[in-house]
Amino acid sequence: MASLSIRGVRKVYPNGAEVLKGIDLDIADGEFLILVGGSGCGKSTLLNMIAGLETVSAGQIAIGGKVVNDVPPKSRDIAMVFQSYALYPTMTVRENISFGLGIRKVPKNEQKKIVERVADTLQMTHLLDRKPAMLSGGQRQRVAMGRAIARDPALFLFDEPLSNLDAKLRVEMRAEIKLLHQRLGSTIVYVTHDQIEAMTLGDKIAVMKDGVVQQFGTPQQIYDRPDNLFVASFIGSPSMNFLRGRIDAGGFALEHGGATTVLPLPPELAALARGADVILGIRPEHITDADSARAGARAGAYQPTTVDCVVQMIEPTGPDTLVFTVVNGVRITCRTHPRAAAVAGQPLTLAFDLSKAVLFDPATEQRIA
Repeated sequence: MASLSIRGVRKVYPNGAEVLKGIDLDIADGEFLILVGGSGCGKSTLLNMIAGLETVSAGQIAIGGKVVNDVPPKSRDIAMVFQSYALYPTMTVRENISFGLGIRKVPKNEQKKIVERVADTLQMTHLLDRKPAMLSGGQRQRVAMGRAIARDPALFLFDEPLSNLDAKLRVEMRAEIKLLHQRLGSTIVYVTHDQIEAMTLGDKIAVMKDGVVQQFGTPQQIYDRPDNLFVASFIGSPSMNFLRGRIDAGGFALEHGGATTVLPLPPELAALARGADVILGIRPEHITDADSARAGARAGAYQPTTVDCVVQMIEPTGPDTLVFTVVNGVRITCRTHPRAAAVAGQPLTLAFDLSKAVLFDPATEQRIA
């Protein structure tokens, strides 16, 4: 296993297109790094540069303390897992896993031990004599992972490995990958556009946009304290709600239904932006039905402020119900108890908990506090 250090890395193509604009990241030996962002943000390009499949225009990439800018891919001690599986269709699972070992001239008896160990780790011993055509999508991805594990590399690279799987299988394979990381203690860099994968898998997340890392930190840090509006809107499902308004009299002045309701903010938060126009960010779970809010208040969690709304639409999810309504001229999403959710067109009293709200500057879109 090995640490990974990326310093000032840029990628500029011959036509002048700058895809990466100075990336700085560090992960320790055994950590799980997620590169997440929308299409075209540069995450796959960065992964390919770590692998040696793309050249570095500027900056340095070091694996295990060794700069690898000019080291060919085969000498970087990495293993890569692609979304397309890339299995040999005429070979059995056993042969696919051992193929790279044969190329490296590992003795046959050692190959056999490695394949059996890998198959046991991934719980696919019963599949060893099957060919890829006889496997499900999840099983094929497990074989691709097994082939990577057999190499025992310093660094694992995953390029959107679950993109081709259906929703149920993605959930199952996420768990497989997380358990694999816990068992092996391996260093992993994982590219995805799925923020749920990012939140559930990573020790550290780098949120990327337009070739720039917008924020780098733990999943909880990024969820609770997003650095800017892009990160706040990208991470979280459903997305964070955003309301434009002014900080006045110790709270956020909410214009609704022809009246002004002041949503109280923690004193230290209100003091930072007193009298200023702001964008208030609040997660759906912090806007709920009045009964659930009162139960939370009895437990000492917070004192809610209620606002009367009209339900636009609901989305039952089982354990809770998402309610969509309009506040301040903006559609917001709330999480309510299933029994409390009214049907479309009916009134509903919602309670706002501002204890975990964040404020953004409307001009710069950066977090104020």
